[in-house]
Amino acid sequence: MYLLIPAAGMGKRMGSPQNKLLLTLKNKPLLAWTLIAANESKSIEWVGIMGQSYDFPLFEDIITLVNPSKPVKLIKGGDTRQESVYNGLQALPNNAQKVLIHDGARCLATPELFDRCAETLLHSQGLIAAIPVKDTIKIVNHDRIVTDTPPRENLWAAQTPQGFDVQLLKECHEKGLSFGWEVTDDAALLEKCGFPVKIVEGEETNLKITTPMDLTIAEFILKNLRY
Repeated sequence: MYLLIPAAGMGKRMGSPQNKLLLTLKNKPLLAWTLIAANESKSIEWVGIMGQSYDFPLFEDIITLVNPSKPVKLIKGGDTRQESVYNGLQALPNNAQKVLIHDGARCLATPELFDRCAETLLHSQGLIAAIPVKDTIKIVNHDRIVTDTPPRENLWAAQTPQGFDVQLLKECHEKGLSFGWEVTDDAALLEKCGFPVKIVEGEETNLKITTPMDLTIAEFILKNLRY
């Protein structure tokens, strides 16, 4: 199984002047924790990291720190996540048939989650890790007036990894380019193209590091629940 990690963004909501994946959690950069989990996965055999070229020297230091037993390739990312994933798809080895895509900011994903997604992907064209929504969700208008309350049992919070048939995802990306679609994850491209996307049970602890509070929560998780 091949893994692509979009890692080309900045930490604007984190209030960081640098790539937030270079911030540390228990004395290791966030990206290092993602690489550790990928390396411990039984399914993943190759990793590609899409980033900005000015971050590559620091990414190389992180790869050296983790010292993975699997090949890791640095790939020039784009201005958006969508562009970065597109670049990553073009850089996959020619024999890659299935790919997992995992946001580097979700640095607490376990090897078991990677393996569960990889196993399910063998029998599907597209999937996302997700967890059932616990809170009641309100749909509001531009005046912040509630317009609807969708049934909670139909709502799932999307996570990553997300997994896809490589050729199918390439075709959906090309179609997205031609129609000017802007999406926040790759599953949305499959949805727009009319292909089914399967849910794989995610992990409550697989949070996305976006704000300083998320770092505090992640520190707690690593200290008390995993390591």
